[in-house]
This record gives sequence, C-alpha cells and structure tokens, in this order.
Amino acid sequence: MLYYWLFSYIFGNFLSAWWIGKWKKIDLRKERSGNLGARNAGAVLGKPAFLLTFLGDALKGVLVIYIGFYLQYSLQFIAIGGVAVILGHLFPFWLKGKGGKGIATFIGVSIVIEPLLFGMLVICFIILIALLRSATLSMTISFSAYVILSWIIPTFASLWPLSIAILIILIRHRFDIVESWDKRWWKKTI
Repeated sequence: MLYYWLFSYIFGNFLSAWWIGKWKKIDLRKERSGNLGARNAGAVLGKPAFLLTFLGDALKGVLVIYIGFYLQYSLQFIAIGGVAVILGHLFPFWLKGKGGKGIATFIGVSIVIEPLLFGMLVICFIILIALLRSATLSMTISFSAYVILSWIIPTFASLWPLSIAILIILIRHRFDIVESWDKRWWKKTI
C-alpha cells in the first residue's frame, strides 16, 4: 500500500510546464517567476501553454485519486496519495525541489476525491472574487474554508490530510498573497 504513496509522489514529479518549455526550447525556471506552473507558462509562452500546463498538472491529480479508488483504498489513504502527488509537483526530486505551486494538481485531486466539497470551494471563490477582485486573496480564503469544512463536517473528515497540502500551497504563495493584500481595492478608499 505504501507503493501507492510513492507512486503518487513520483508521478507528481511530471511537470507539464517543464516539458512544454522544453518543447518550445525555453527553460521556464529562468523566465519571470521561475515557477514551473501554469501561471508562469502562460505568462511566458501564452494561453495555450497555460491551458496545457493546467490540464496536465490537474490530470495527474485526477489519475492518482482514480487509481486509489480502483484499488479500493480508504478515503483517508487516498487523500494521503493526493498529498503525495501534490508534494511531487511542489518538490520534484529531479529538479532539486523546485517545481510548481500546486494549485492545478490540488484542483485535480479535490474535484475527484470529494466533488461536493470542491463545489463549495468553487462557490466560495466565485463569491469572493466578485467582492475582493483578487484571485489570489479569493483563493487563499477559499482554500482556508476547504480546510475548515474538512475538519468540522464529519462527512469530509477523511480528507484532513489535504489540509497539509493546502498549508504548503499557501506558504508557496505567500509572496503573492502579501502583494495582493498590499494592492487591495479597499486601501484606495481609506
């Protein structure tokens, strides 16, 4: 059973942005943010690169969860597999731990492991982005709500390991969060 977690981490090491950059003969680690995620791929190579990177990174999360379901592991065990694939994306061993920021892979994991909780995250995000006009702040609060709901609603209790992944993802986004907070819209009205 531990092989499932190991496979999940190794599979997470497949970074779509790195392969798309290689195909375009650009090392995305040396461009703009240096991040190997959809946002940087899109900023450097355009919308098709963003879309391909996002889909590739999300699909590896989807696949890991489906494999866990197919092998009939417990939901908590599968959630740990979800954390492992996200950690593989964030900290790929073959790139000295310099991967992406984990959003797309988390989306892939969460949409399959518990669609209802993912739907709550999406609704929260849509409401917040309309109010805050900041994707980063809306994502931060929505992810925090995901953690809280997974801890307080018994139906989602088996998903608590994903809280670890969310915490690490938020830490990886800390500079974006601070920058978004400093540019908040209500600051202009004070």
